[in-house]
Formats: sequence, structure tokens, C-alpha cells
Amino acid sequence: MWNSLTRSLSDHPVDKDPQVMRTGQRQNKGMRTRLGCLSHKSDSCSDFTAILPDKPNRALKRLSTEEATRWADSFDVLLSHKYGVAAFRAFLKTEFSEENLEFWLACEEFKKTRSTAKLVSKAHRIFEEFVDVQAPREVNIDFQTREATRKNMQEPSLTCFDQAQGKVHSLMEKDSYPRFLRSKMYLDLLSQSQRRLS
Repeated sequence: MWNSLTRSLSDHPVDKDPQVMRTGQRQNKGMRTRLGCLSHKSDSCSDFTAILPDKPNRALKRLSTEEATRWADSFDVLLSHKYGVAAFRAFLKTEFSEENLEFWLACEEFKKTRSTAKLVSKAHRIFEEFVDVQAPREVNIDFQTREATRKNMQEPSLTCFDQAQGKVHSLMEKDSYPRFLRSKMYLDLLSQSQRRLS
């Protein structure tokens, strides 16, 4: 499936103009890299730089070995660094569990809401997207937490997702984060950042 999809990306030039075709080919190559990365198990995928924010080379130039190494200090240190979040998101995509991080980030953004009208609509959108049973990107939380969060939806507040967010944070910290630190993806990133210094 992945091969046919990536092949189809390269078989359709956008235009006959050589400049446009070269640009299209570069974009197709980037898409093939991203799709190829997602189609492999997390331990076999090392080129996830196409998923990083900004342009990958620029992002890697800004990322110091010291910063990438600090991600191993704690899960919260990783979450406080934008390239750490991007790398962790890329890793979670390979494990088909990025909804956990997306929910956690949505909750962090939600806590910054100042308008009461927006607070209610955002709360319901997050609940329907991540928390509700059979939600499109349902996170793995226990029944009691889900029901407590559902009850909080009657009168949404800035803290209405705290319990669910805490459970998801704990799950990622105990489960996905240690695997990320052992992954070829993270080890290759450290290696690439060290090579740049040489």
C-alpha cells in the first residue's frame, strides 16, 4: 500500500514547467520520506526530520546536542521544547498513538482560553474529539475519569480536563516516553546533532 501511494506521488508532475516539476519532485520526495517513516516500526525509522517544524535542516541546525540530550532528563523537559514535542509526535505517529500527545497539547492550549464563550465551545470540541466514547481520536483513559470529565462538561472550566490530562500524561511518561528514548529515531537524532558539531 505505502509503495503504491508513494509511487503515485511521484508519477503526477504538477506542470510541464521544469522549475515547477523540480519543486514538485522535491515535495513528493519529502512526502515519500514522511510516508515511508510512518510505514515502518518506530525502531527502524531514523529519518523523521521531514516531520519537524520549520524546514528540517534549519530545525536540526538550531537543535543542540545538549538540548536533545536534556530530553532524557524528564518527560516534562521534552514537552517544554518545541523540537522535543515534534520529535516525540513523529515517534508516536509510528506507534499510531499520537492522539495522546495531541490531547495533552489541546488541554494546554485550552487552559490559556480567556473568553467564557470560547471556553465552552473549545471544551466541547476537545471532549468530542478525544474523550467521548468512540471519539475520532479517543484517548485511553479509564471509565471513572471519562465519566468525571463528562460531568465537568455540564459547566466547563479551565480545569475540566485536568484529571484526564493527568492520566494521559502519566500514560505517555511511563509507556511511550521510555520507548522514545530507546528508539533508533531519538538515538539517530542525537548522533546527527553531534556530527554537526564535529
